[in-house]
Amino acid sequence: MYLPDEFRLDDRDRILDAIAANPFAALATNGPEGPELTHLPLILRQEAGETVLYGHFARANPHWKALDGTTPAVAAFRGPHGYISPSWYATKQETGKVVPTWNYLIVHARGIPERLEPGRDSRGAIDMLTNTMEQPRAEPWRTDDAPERYMEVMMRGIVAFRMVVTDLSAKAKLSQNKTEADITGAASELEATGQGELAGLMRAAMAE
Repeated sequence: MYLPDEFRLDDRDRILDAIAANPFAALATNGPEGPELTHLPLILRQEAGETVLYGHFARANPHWKALDGTTPAVAAFRGPHGYISPSWYATKQETGKVVPTWNYLIVHARGIPERLEPGRDSRGAIDMLTNTMEQPRAEPWRTDDAPERYMEVMMRGIVAFRMVVTDLSAKAKLSQNKTEADITGAASELEATGQGELAGLMRAAMAE
């Protein structure tokens, strides 16, 4: 990932928070027939001082065969993003020397995924995903709510895995190279069009 200094995000806690808030990732590996990419949710955990991601493939998706314990992978997590019009900048009225851009938050996590054994380990990964996603609900659904025999059949249709993260990199491209007036103008327009989350990130970056 191209990482100019002004857009580099080095705060590890903020990076991990971005992953947790945006768990739907793109997992990429490179195999004999070229790159492979699958979109899937990944759950973040801290285990014995290591950052670990858990996920699963549909068994019908042949991409799981690349997870042989030796093949490197990268998981990309995308946060808020959006188009920035030059018309939103104060500089447009002053000099006209502005062009469109796209602002975004992106995290790359690298490691070597390993398949989990069918049975308790795989079921644990599914429980982890379910419990994390259901936690905000007043009455969370649990895998135990489904008939056990049904869950056994469903579990045979997936391949679960874990990936210890060996490298994290993050890019927060939030108009840090613009003037305060330009950032404020763009953030206000984003808020007016329902993109308040991206606007909030831009305002926070401006205040740093």
